[in-house]
Order: sequence, then structure tokens, then C-alpha cells
Amino acid sequence: MMTLPLVFRADRRQFIVVGGGAVATRKIHTLVTAGCHPLVISPQVSPEVQSLADAGVITLSLKRVDLEQSYPFGSFVVLATDDKAVNDEQAARAQQQGALICRADNQDNNDFIFPAVVDRSPLLISVSSRGAAPALTRHIKQRLEAFLPQQYGRLANEVESLRAQVKIAVAASKRAAFWRQWMQSQAPDLILAKQAAKADEITQALLAGEHPSRGEVFLVGAGPGDPDLLTFRALRLIQSADVVFYDRLVNPAIMEFLSPDTERFYVGKARSDHSLPQDGINQLLVQEAKKGKRVLRLKGGDPFIFGRGGEEIEELAAAGVPFQVVPGITAASGCSAYAGIPLTHRDHAQSVRFVTGHLKDGTCDLPWAELIHPSQTLVIYMGLAGLPHICQQLIAHNMAATTPIALVEKGTLPDQKVHIATLETMPNYIETHDIQAPTLTIVGSVVALHETLKWR
Repeated sequence: MMTLPLVFRADRRQFIVVGGGAVATRKIHTLVTAGCHPLVISPQVSPEVQSLADAGVITLSLKRVDLEQSYPFGSFVVLATDDKAVNDEQAARAQQQGALICRADNQDNNDFIFPAVVDRSPLLISVSSRGAAPALTRHIKQRLEAFLPQQYGRLANEVESLRAQVKIAVAASKRAAFWRQWMQSQAPDLILAKQAAKADEITQALLAGEHPSRGEVFLVGAGPGDPDLLTFRALRLIQSADVVFYDRLVNPAIMEFLSPDTERFYVGKARSDHSLPQDGINQLLVQEAKKGKRVLRLKGGDPFIFGRGGEEIEELAAAGVPFQVVPGITAASGCSAYAGIPLTHRDHAQSVRFVTGHLKDGTCDLPWAELIHPSQTLVIYMGLAGLPHICQQLIAHNMAATTPIALVEKGTLPDQKVHIATLETMPNYIETHDIQAPTLTIVGSVVALHETLKWR
């Protein structure tokens, strides 16, 4: 390891920046953000640096450095001019005087470097490649920025305030074990979910030497299929579950994110083929949560859009089981976007309506007259089996037989297919083509945009 990452109080160190251009401006901004009051030496500076000087947060010396320039022993000197000879000269002079240097133009002659920082104060995460691959460093920082929500700052503050209580209530020899238990409890996630009172209940029980086994169910939408469409919160909960109950529409690639220790139960449903009745699923969720487990109920799409999520949490609420709901990208949104079919468009549709083609009683008896509107896109979930009947009824209720209709087969997945026809021709089309579920049906003039807007 050629470098040693350290964290120190920047407001207690003297920083000198030589240069006032774009690179120097970025370094100065970083220092000011960290609480420094740097001295900036340059005959010319950017407007941003000048504004910082005007605000009194930096000291600005508008001059050119020379061989008489002095650097206090132990100071940190950032050399960011666009003149290599000047940087060489000042690097040698600063090091002779006992200062530490950072050169923007020579990664091999650095006493210190600036890492990329993910700021979730008081939590800070630094990423560095020793200056060898700044593009990679920025890329990884962006990935961490996206994965770690701003609430982690609040979690860090809670941990900081809890330390005083732990010192009083927990013997020194047992504190490490307490912190492991606390971090593995549901308290951190409850803090992130802004449920501080519930988190405090668990914390106080742990401080008292109790071992609360507070189970909870997380109803999580896995999106339409593409793992890249998972929310970050969904991914974190998937990775931390004790047991998961998952549907057939959950992409196997998403299941790979589960811990190897997670118990897995398939409870998927297909038309006339339920691996487990809904009432049985509801009872299993209650039973596992009451064992103190973190129960993940993983559903394709969004759990509240034709996903029976409401039925499941009604059962949980009645049983007094805590639960959280994490929305997912519903199939209508995901599949239409991947098919290049906007659900609304000023020239085509000013509203969109979602309906299911498979009702609770197994029929497809929809309020047909309500579905006919000239400026509306109609999206039908689970409608493949009843599609000939659907087309017939829409035409019978005065929707034009020439209305475009699309079937998005396996939407957002690598083997996605988009089938285009009209209400009149689609029944014959599906008889002559092998179309596999899951499919999403889109009806309306927006379908005509597919050929122009398709991108996959």
C-alpha cells in the first residue's frame, strides 16, 4: 500500500494553494467545504475564487510565486498552476522547508492527495486511486452517492448521540457486542425509514440487556424485470432479509442479490395455478414475522398495482405485525418505456387507465363503456388469455376497430418482444404467433409511435 488514508481536522491545518484556474478552484472549493481557510497565491483567479475571497472564507494573495516564496513547516501546499516548471520549482522549495505537497500535474510527486468524498456528515466515505485513475474514482463515488441515501447522515448522528448512553449502561467489555447486536437489529433501518420512536424501543430494550425479536414484513416491489430498475431501498432490503416469499414475475437475477443464508419460498401464481392460496401466503407472513424475522415479500412490478399488496398488509395490520411498503416500477410504466410507447402524449392521449384482464372471480367482465375515450391510453394487465374477448368488447362498445394495440412480451428483459396490430386484427395475430406470458397490453393511438420511438 503506497498511500495511507487518514482523517484529520482540516480547520486546524494550514493550506496554501498555488494557482487560481479551474483545477485550483476545485481544490479550493473542497478545502472550504471541509472547513479550511486556505491562503491562495496566484496573479489571476477564477470568478468563483474571487467571490470566496470577497466573502472572507479564503485569504487571497494576487501575486506570482517566485524563488523567495516561503512555506511554513508542516503546512499543506497544493500546486495547481498550468506551468510545470513553476510547479517543479515550488514543489522542491516547499519540501525543503518541511511542507507537504500535492501536485495536480504529477501523481508520482505527492505527499498527500485529495480523495473523492461521499458526504453524509458526520459520515464521510473517501475513494482514491492514488491519483492513477481519477475517472474511475469519480465513477465509484457516483455509485456510492446513489446507493447511500442522505438519511445515512441522520443515522450517523443517532449513533453518535447513542454512544453516551452506551457508556453509562453497558460495561466496557460488552460494548463491542452491544454495537454488533444493535447494528444487526431493525433499529438502523427504522431510523432510515423515519420511525425513530420504534427504533428507540429496540434500542432501550438492548440497553436494558433484553433481546427483542421484533419481526417485520417488508412488502417490496421488484419492478417489471430488469434488475437495473430496482430502487436502492429495495436492493438494501433484499440484501438484509432473513426470509423471502417471492412471486413468479420476480427475475431470477434479482434473487441473486439475496444473502446465501436467506430462506426462500416460492409463492407464485399463474392463471388457474396457485402454488399457495393468498390466505396461506398472508398467514405465512404473519407467522414468520412473529418469530422475529425480517420478512421480505417480493413482488413483480409495484405491490399496490394489481399485486394484492393491500390484501396482504390488511392481514398484517389485523395481526399487529409491523410492516413497510416499498413501491416498485409498475409494468405499465416500465414495459411501455422499454417498448418506446409513451403512455401519454399531447398529440395522442391526455390520460391513461390501468385495468386488469383477470378479475378475482376469474372472469374478464370489465366496465367496457367506461374504457372508451378518444384521448386515453388503455393499459391491460394479465390480459393475454382473454385478449380476443377484450378486443371484441372494445369494438362492440364503439372503440374503432383500427385502434392500434401492442402486446409487450417479457417487457424490460433481454428477450423482450413487441407485437403490434389493431383491435380487429389482434385476435388472429395471437393465434398465429407463439406469445408467452408475462405480457402487457397497450391500446390507443400512442402505440403508433412505437416504430419511431423504439430504442431496444
